[in-house]
Amino acid sequence: MTTWDVYNKNCPTRLVLDRIADKWTVLTVGALAKETKRFSQLQRELDGISQKMLTQTLRGLERDGVIQRQVYPTVPPKVEYSLTPLGRTLITLLENITHWSENNIERVIEAQQAYDEQSSGK
Repeated sequence: MTTWDVYNKNCPTRLVLDRIADKWTVLTVGALAKETKRFSQLQRELDGISQKMLTQTLRGLERDGVIQRQVYPTVPPKVEYSLTPLGRTLITLLENITHWSENNIERVIEAQQAYDEQSSGK
């Protein structure tokens, strides 16, 4: 059995860490946590994401086995995205990160302001 070590620069787990630490991954997984969605639904829900970035995020998550892309043979083609069983294992983890961010943003902003004031010599 292989032992993985994310602290080793050559360990492929760093690629996974890079993927799940991305804000668009966090938000995309969160958006798909409750239901399957189409591209346009995701783009509306993920306020501020460009079409190109959403496409890149979805492709990366599909490649990693986190989401599944289902194409229906209609005209025009209907495409839906949903979480795989592997992707569903991320829901709680990423929801916790989202909640932490929302619950602590005021303290982070205060710390940033204090740091900036101290750094500028005020």
